[in-house]
Amino acid sequence: MTKATWTFLIAAAALGITAKGASAQELGLYGGPLTGEHDHTYSWALDYTEGFGHYFAGSFTWLNEGHIPGHHRDGPVAQVWGRLPVMDRRFVFALGVGPYRYFDTEAAEQGEGYSNTHSWGVVYSARATWYSTHRWTANLQLNHVQVKNGESTTAIMLGVGYQLDAPDTPGPRDFALPRTSKVTNNEITLMAGQTILNSLESQTSAAEAIEYRRGLLPYLDATLGYLHEGNGISARRDGMTAQLWLTRAFFDDRFAIGVGAGAYAAIHHGDSNDDRDTGDGILSGLLSLTATYRVTQHWSARVTWNRVMTRYSRDTDVILGGIGYRF
Repeated sequence: MTKATWTFLIAAAALGITAKGASAQELGLYGGPLTGEHDHTYSWALDYTEGFGHYFAGSFTWLNEGHIPGHHRDGPVAQVWGRLPVMDRRFVFALGVGPYRYFDTEAAEQGEGYSNTHSWGVVYSARATWYSTHRWTANLQLNHVQVKNGESTTAIMLGVGYQLDAPDTPGPRDFALPRTSKVTNNEITLMAGQTILNSLESQTSAAEAIEYRRGLLPYLDATLGYLHEGNGISARRDGMTAQLWLTRAFFDDRFAIGVGAGAYAAIHHGDSNDDRDTGDGILSGLLSLTATYRVTQHWSARVTWNRVMTRYSRDTDVILGGIGYRF
């Protein structure tokens, strides 16, 4: 399987897309200090959690391990949780474990420069959550990251969360609400933003994109698009994108979130010393997070964070925002 395929399977398992309609329920943002084997830095995470019953849950997390000298490591994590609600379900204690598909920007072993390393690890977590009466949560989480190659790390993070589906009882919702209609029918979106090269210097450039999105199933969208990453990252790179998205809508379908994975057929223009083993046309993986808000029946605002995964150490983050028309 390709790297993009594995990443999509992680996302699918974490979000629990099934015929019964399991979906993300809680959105959380975490941050705190991180300790490696020899250094200290910070860590932050964006987390989606859903219930699989009274004592179980699943999550999809984008984990960033800060800037340990010579390493910038982040990536998606899928975890299965065992949880124990106490005190009328206001407090929940949970233990989680799952695979970590990480991307590490590291200093080259010889000479100047860097390389983008893609590999696997495991994240072990312990979490304590307090549920308020207004959907908000307060969280304390301990993460231990064990990787095959590189430094293992431990982080203590504080977090704040929000229950996107209101629970029927105090505490977490045991199961997500079912859905029978598509999140999206048809949508065309124009976006602009910034490309950030995953190097030790994080060079930037302007970026633009156009995207056509169509709902296939109640929790599944597909997109075709054109992405221009700009001129400031070694050589100008642009091309066609195709992705499948796991999606979920809330608040009477006015707000929706999604995680997508697919392929990016990029063309390079101009002189470049990049080591590309397939010539100027490069097929890269594409992993994305998106959120959209419907302003009117036909018009919506969308923000998307794309991670371009290359085979020749030119990974990028492309952060875009724009206006979409639904029909």
